Amino acid sequence: MGNILLISENDSTFHRYEDLLNKAFTIENLVNDDLLYESLENRPADIFIIDSNTQNIDIKLTIKKIKSRIENAQILLLTDSENIDENIAKDVNGFILNNFSDNLISSTITTHLKTKEKLDILSGKNKDLADSLYRLNVLYNTSSQFAGTLDTKELLNYMIEGLDKSLSFDLTCTISFGFENEPVLIINSLYDISEELMNALKLRAILNYKSLFENENIPFEIDDNNLKIIKNIKNPTNKFNFSIFQYDNMFAPIDLGEKFFGCIEIFKENPFTTDDATYFQTIVQQVSLPLKSAGLYKEIIEKNQELEKLERIKSEFISIVSHELRTPLTPIKNALTILSSGRCGILGETAVKFIDMAKRNADNLTSIINDILDINKIEAGKMDFNYKVMNIHTVIENVKNTFDYVAKEHEIILNTQEQENLPDIYADSQRLGQVLTNLVSNAIKFTPNGKNITIKSELKNAKDITTNPYFENEIKNMNGNYIVVSVIDEGIGIKKENLLKAFDKFTQIENSLSRKVGGTGLGLPIAKQLIKAHRGAIWCDSEENKGSNFHFALPVTTGKTEGKTIQKELL
Repeated sequence: MGNILLISENDSTFHRYEDLLNKAFTIENLVNDDLLYESLENRPADIFIIDSNTQNIDIKLTIKKIKSRIENAQILLLTDSENIDENIAKDVNGFILNNFSDNLISSTITTHLKTKEKLDILSGKNKDLADSLYRLNVLYNTSSQFAGTLDTKELLNYMIEGLDKSLSFDLTCTISFGFENEPVLIINSLYDISEELMNALKLRAILNYKSLFENENIPFEIDDNNLKIIKNIKNPTNKFNFSIFQYDNMFAPIDLGEKFFGCIEIFKENPFTTDDATYFQTIVQQVSLPLKSAGLYKEIIEKNQELEKLERIKSEFISIVSHELRTPLTPIKNALTILSSGRCGILGETAVKFIDMAKRNADNLTSIINDILDINKIEAGKMDFNYKVMNIHTVIENVKNTFDYVAKEHEIILNTQEQENLPDIYADSQRLGQVLTNLVSNAIKFTPNGKNITIKSELKNAKDITTNPYFENEIKNMNGNYIVVSVIDEGIGIKKENLLKAFDKFTQIENSLSRKVGGTGLGLPIAKQLIKAHRGAIWCDSEENKGSNFHFALPVTTGKTEGKTIQKELL
């Protein structure tokens, strides 16, 4: 049954329409503006029939008021004539002439009522579609916000904002175990909350949480003493009372898979719809993955802090122990030198043999300590460099002279093959000597008697430098001209799968000879870092039982300015 509002001063007109329509419609008659306002607010009609002969109202203004307050209102103009004011005609939905038959009047009104019903249905669908689009937009924006942070507090705030925009809640109670270092109850409320109501909400939240684990172990034990409260109130001038518990509510756990993060309950005075429940569950589920990522990120930060602390302790320990070991070594070596010189008396052949053995081992121990101190300095960024213009020939000549005697002792032929007129470089000659010394020393250790070792130097452009796939990353960013120094031996070689391990700290490639010669495994890692400090690269090519070629490349520089840049790029 539809509602009809007739606006007419003519009683006979009203009685005619009342007799005609009261079986199918509810009909009311108004004769002035005051009654019209009241009716529009309290008894909105579906069909409005306005008598054009009514003098107490402004017909055009009345039509405007009806349309502004009643969606899809059907306005019919009751008139004696077909000649109607154009300004009024364009605003009404139809016309009824006074000479219409009763059947035609009923048909006209029924037709417009059906039109009103169909328009209402269409408006409802449009409104539902608009609501759905709005909520989807909220979900999209909320998801984007979730993806933009790894801060737990921000993630929870975004979740609450998303729920507020899509559901317009009155109150939420969120228990979180990842927000701080203690369980937290976060209250987001439209109005303020009394202390008594807060205690009730607190108890309810704890009971809801525990109800999730009736037959299981509770992840976190909480009670009203250890549950911290954080309140966010929108409108503190008003207060909720205990009637909040009569509101409709929804509850969900915030589950991160195997890990439980918390739970949330939401209250709303108007009943939640099925769509509301879907959006609620979706947003709560959406926040789970970024919360898990935030937890992992927090663990990584904490682990990194622990590792940094352990690294500092390790560095300090190594430094202290190394210095403590080196301190007594100096007088021991001096004493052995004095004894071997004969200043304390002539020694027998056996005594000289044992003193020489002690000196060699003291030198080896000093070398090990120096390696440990060097790698420690490099990792801490405290290695000192003294860059200057120099020629690589000087370094090669000094290293060769140093190892000539050692090579002869091992019946190894040590050669040099240097390109003439190599350009100068800007480098630390002592550190380059340390690198080349390490490479030649290793070559002698792992090369059998009677074989050859060659120290080679040449000028190459970066595009002409090639290596095996294991070290492509070392040279891919090189540009310009480089001096390439190579130490080529005919020793035991290295398996291809072990090439990269050669530059790892404390690593010894497994074979019988490496176990025999020993060592700290720090020489090559130190060499790699020293070359890197010169903006160079180091790599090796090798084949088992056929020898190894270790190479390092140093950029050709044009002056001290570029050298100072090198110093700044030290690890």
